[in-house]
Amino acid sequence: VLAQEGVKVVYHFDAGLEQATKGLRNIKNHLDVEPKTKIVVVAHAQGVNFLLDGAQNQAGNPYNIPVEELAARGVEFRVCEITLKSNKIDPKKLLPETKLVPSGVVEITRLQAKEGFAYLKP
Repeated sequence: VLAQEGVKVVYHFDAGLEQATKGLRNIKNHLDVEPKTKIVVVAHAQGVNFLLDGAQNQAGNPYNIPVEELAARGVEFRVCEITLKSNKIDPKKLLPETKLVPSGVVEITRLQAKEGFAYLKP
C-alpha cells in the first residue's frame, strides 16, 4: 500500500490524561504506517494537561518524552489560550513544543474548513 501524499489530520484533545495516552499512541501508530501525514494536535479544556511541564501518565511516565519524539517527526501541538486563561495556567508551564492559538475550537474548525484537515478524536 502506497502512503498517500499530503494527508492532513487534526487530532482533538479535550479530555484528561487517559485520552492523551491513547491519542499519543494513535499518532505514533499513524505516523508509523503513513510517515508523510501532516498531524496537528489541538488541545483545549482538560486536553491541555498532558502538555504541562511535569505531567505524567497513570504509570508515572512523563508526557514530555512522547511529545518531543512526535514533534521531531513533524507533529504540531497547539494549545487554546482561552483554556489557559480560564484555568489560570501560566503559559510558561507548557512544554516548549507547544504553540498557543486564540481558541482551540476555532483552530479545529479552521483546519477542517480552510485547510482540508481530516478530524480525529482519540
